[in-house]
Amino acid sequence: MLSGMAAIGLAFTNILLLFVSIVVLALTPVPYLGLALVPWTMTLVRMRTDLERRRASRTGVAVTRPYHPPPEPAVAGVWPRFRWIVTDPATWRDLAWLAPEAVVGFGLGTIGVLVPLYGLAGLTLTPVWIWLGTGWYGYGAIWSAATWPAALLCLPQGAVILAGGLWLAPWLRRVDARFTRLFLAPTRNAELRLRVTQLTITRADTVDAQAAELRRIERDLHDGVQARLVSLSLIIGLADTLIDRKPAEAHKLLAEARESSTTALVELRHLVRGIHPPVLAERGLGGAVRALALSLPIPIAVEVELSGRPDTPVESAAYFAVAEALTNLIRHSRAHCGSVSLRHRDRTLTIVVTDDGAGGADPAAGTGLRGIERRLAAFDGTVTLSSPAGGPTVITMEMPCALSSPRTTPSSGTG
Repeated sequence: MLSGMAAIGLAFTNILLLFVSIVVLALTPVPYLGLALVPWTMTLVRMRTDLERRRASRTGVAVTRPYHPPPEPAVAGVWPRFRWIVTDPATWRDLAWLAPEAVVGFGLGTIGVLVPLYGLAGLTLTPVWIWLGTGWYGYGAIWSAATWPAALLCLPQGAVILAGGLWLAPWLRRVDARFTRLFLAPTRNAELRLRVTQLTITRADTVDAQAAELRRIERDLHDGVQARLVSLSLIIGLADTLIDRKPAEAHKLLAEARESSTTALVELRHLVRGIHPPVLAERGLGGAVRALALSLPIPIAVEVELSGRPDTPVESAAYFAVAEALTNLIRHSRAHCGSVSLRHRDRTLTIVVTDDGAGGADPAAGTGLRGIERRLAAFDGTVTLSSPAGGPTVITMEMPCALSSPRTTPSSGTG
């Protein structure tokens, strides 16, 4: 019944927005005034349509936003914003939706409100009859409470109508949502355009991430292994000059060179592990995640249900996404334990990382979720965060992929 009342109120909002939009569009020829008012008004219209999309999603009817991306802030001005609004076909579909939705929403909302109210009225007729006595002769054309038997019959009739109205309300809301989808869902061309835009952004993020990774590798090689090898070369050269004259000192330098070479080898192994861990290539995603969990200071349960292995790029991205999520868990969550679940269903790899920490994780606070999103976006992956205050924190990562070779490791376990 509340959704019906909301639909009635929003129907009047649609009429008001349509009237304001027509007036503003009529003022477009007026210098500066139309250019400034049209984007502002259409923003209000989009706020209204976005609200309707959210209401539709609550009924299980998904309606995607179809709008062009806004102009870059560097070039944003009155004219670019005006052109962005008026050249977007979704703007005119929004305007075309306002009037029909006002009629449909008002009609369905009225039915959703009046039917339960009518049933409620039937339930209240018997108490009213008792209070008023024989002077009460009914309600409308259905209810008649002039006698005791008639008054008592109002109770079951009213209960049936009230229950029927409450049962009917979600169906009416779903019908309204499907009608909304006819107007506000993106067309085929709009879906292709949005897909191209998403791929362009994803490609740019991937290129930036790869460039940053190459810079990191270059820095680690320059500051670590390369410096160690230069030092090693100098020590060996010095030992070579002393081997005949001062063999004892030369042997000390060679021992120092041996230690330096061992350190360089360890650093090089760490660097290689950061590029593509050998355990990932040897044991697959499940085994690599278990090995990672065993190296952490708190217990992490690992459950794996994979019938094969993803492609190497997908497997690597999934591993490093889990590693980053677990790193955030150790650093920020104050958790005592956690878990990682890896499953493959319907050609989708689903990874769920949970912890029993304090919760309240915020992607904007630099908790690493943005890095995970950028890493998975290159493979059309998505990241969903649930972290209420007090916990638990649940990070769900999904990546579309197919599995190839058969599994060689156990399907589940605890790390």
